[in-house]
Amino acid sequence: MKSKKEFVKKQDNIADVIREYPESAEIFLAYGLHCVGCFANSFDSILAGAEIHGMAEEELNDMVKEVNYVIDLKQESKNAEKKPTKYVKKNNQ
Repeated sequence: MKSKKEFVKKQDNIADVIREYPESAEIFLAYGLHCVGCFANSFDSILAGAEIHGMAEEELNDMVKEVNYVIDLKQESKNAEKKPTKYVKKNNQ
């Protein structure tokens, strides 16, 4: 699972990430980062939250990669919806 772009870094503030990319909350929760609903998310980074919850560095990196992958998929989907489709008229001769 690889994202073309890095939308989120482990140094980013948890609340800012969730506000910008709400889909990240579900992934954070799945990895055990329960800072999603905590008052501390407004001043903690993803890295700090992971350290507080005893998350291994490899697991943290996997979580951030998954968040970026899901955001990338959503962005691609939005961009595909915005692209105009070209209709070609066929001549019935």
